[in-house]
Amino acid sequence: MAHGSASPLVVFITGASSGFGAAIARRFATVGARLVLAARRHDRLEALAGELGVPTHVVDLDVQDRAAVEAAIAALPADFAAVDVLVNNAGGAHGLEPAQSADVADWETMIDTNVKGLLYVTRAILPGMVARDRGHIVNIGSVAGTYPYPGGNVYGATKAFTAQLSLNLRADLAGKRVRVTSIEPGMAETEFSLVRFKGDEEKAKAAYQGFPPLSADDVAEAVFWCATLPAHVNVNRLELMSVMQSFAGFSIKRS
Repeated sequence: MAHGSASPLVVFITGASSGFGAAIARRFATVGARLVLAARRHDRLEALAGELGVPTHVVDLDVQDRAAVEAAIAALPADFAAVDVLVNNAGGAHGLEPAQSADVADWETMIDTNVKGLLYVTRAILPGMVARDRGHIVNIGSVAGTYPYPGGNVYGATKAFTAQLSLNLRADLAGKRVRVTSIEPGMAETEFSLVRFKGDEEKAKAAYQGFPPLSADDVAEAVFWCATLPAHVNVNRLELMSVMQSFAGFSIKRS
């Protein structure tokens, strides 16, 4: 495998209970990777682990809880402790209101998960990668971190943070065989919109009507490709969109 060892890859995935995380787990399972599946929904993690057919360690984890993150990673069984690929996938968007009327609690949730949670998990796993002089951190960002849209305010800001942190990690890791990649998808049909619209299924479905959005499997394939390239190749940023989505167009309010 690309990590330079004859043993199977150890892949640690946050937010693994659904969407991108579950699809990424399934993709790595096809090559016999050892998987650490971390999320808050234990029943879904157990169901996923049962279908994969590879060695799997399930971690009930809220990435917002720094102490829990540090304890869970310190307690990884020996067969899963040397993490080769960390996929920081846990996160989400909450609300689509303009900044002047947005719920500050939604902002705090996005910052605590998308920013702090990513930092806690990365900081706990990265020293081991540096000590072994191998590894790969894959951060799931978004095109929202590059292209603003109405209502994307703090969500977009957290994803801009993800992209910039990824580049800064590369700077810190100069001379180390530890790779860092920011994967930045456009609209993809998962539970993302269901969370954003607080369980309103009608609004969530409407977001994907009339065009073919990306799927979780599309994003999983991108992650897998980046992680299994030859070990000397680092994909810094990878942006992907449905062919029917575009970043074109400025907003102009005419009187």
